[in-house]
Amino acid sequence: MNTEHKKLVRCTLLGILLVSVFGSLLHFAYGASGGNFLVGLVSPVNESTWEHMKLLFFPMLLYLLLALPRLKASYPCAVSALPSGILAGTFLIPILFYTYSGFLGFHNLILDIAVFLVSTAAGFLVFYRRTLNCRSKKYTLLLNLLLTILALLFFLFTCFPPSIGLFVSP
Repeated sequence: MNTEHKKLVRCTLLGILLVSVFGSLLHFAYGASGGNFLVGLVSPVNESTWEHMKLLFFPMLLYLLLALPRLKASYPCAVSALPSGILAGTFLIPILFYTYSGFLGFHNLILDIAVFLVSTAAGFLVFYRRTLNCRSKKYTLLLNLLLTILALLFFLFTCFPPSIGLFVSP
């Protein structure tokens, strides 16, 4: 394994660790801020699945945006891999949560945490693989547009949540 590839592996593993830690801490940020509106835009304001998708989305976005300048020269496909990984990990949260809770008929804190951790690892795995194989490259504009739309929806639906299950605390 060459030095550049080791850098990508380290970046990916460090990302999994940091996003897992900071995403977990972000869970408590809104309450700890005394209900600060700006904090609520990027952290959960309630226990809904939608709000918990922010735990992965914003920390992973921040981490990869900070890591991208170091990776871009050796791995130009990291630019398109970034939104691929974030979107995959973020949307895996409701998929896994509703699958396991629908199967069991209830939800469990330990399993909820496992869903977050698995989704984080999966998001970074997608980022890693797409960085190496460049399969997302031709969709860079679309993926970045979807990432931007999702960020805007997080902001909008924090203030005006629709009346559907995804936005209701279980």
